[in-house]
Amino acid sequence: MGTMEYRETAQASLDGSDRRKRAAEITRRLRVAHGVGPLQPSGTPVEELVQTILSQHTSDVNSARAYAELRQRFPTWDEVVAAPVEEVADAIRSGGLARQKAPRIQAALAAALNSGEDPPLASLFTLPLPEAKRRLTSLPGIGPKTAACVLLFACGRPALPVDTHVYRVSRRVGLIDQGVSEAAAHDRLEPLLKPDEVYPFHVGLIRHGRRVCKATRPRCDECCISDLCDYYQAGCQSSRQEAAAGT
Repeated sequence: MGTMEYRETAQASLDGSDRRKRAAEITRRLRVAHGVGPLQPSGTPVEELVQTILSQHTSDVNSARAYAELRQRFPTWDEVVAAPVEEVADAIRSGGLARQKAPRIQAALAAALNSGEDPPLASLFTLPLPEAKRRLTSLPGIGPKTAACVLLFACGRPALPVDTHVYRVSRRVGLIDQGVSEAAAHDRLEPLLKPDEVYPFHVGLIRHGRRVCKATRPRCDECCISDLCDYYQAGCQSSRQEAAAGT
């Protein structure tokens, strides 16, 4: 049986209950292995919205520098919206993709500030979670990942952001099928988790993806969840067994 065939068969054998159990055990182990602490929500959804846009396709250091420069250059959000887009782009240049991010930030901010809420986006704390997601994704240029980041990190709500690391590791361990897109993965993974598991699952998978379950050269020998991983069972382990047998 080929590797891909084996992996699809293994994933098909997991029903919703099995995947929830696997997700809970993965969360528990990664919380310990990567020292995931408690969630400390910022309580500032507008700030989180801007920071999340700035964080796309760059490092945490660069996005933090870009955010600090933006706030120094434009002390209020109204000033960011009113400024020429070229000046906003210049302020956030250290975060990369400034020409794309500047108009996106201005459009999302303008919609949030003109929503009639005081303070802006205050309803995110009280709306039912699906409605809070729709509220955010109704803003220009805001997709499910950015919406989940705002809800989780600003509001402390159990919305799961799926980035490239969460997506890759979740597929490898069989929590989502191979054909599920990164955008669709939000709605597939979130129901597998209890509310208090969402944050440690998210952070644990990001840290695991960066340190161990890398895209091209996963360090399976260092992995604390390899016994729960379809990718390991079908690929890494069989390769090692073949090498040991001299085949």
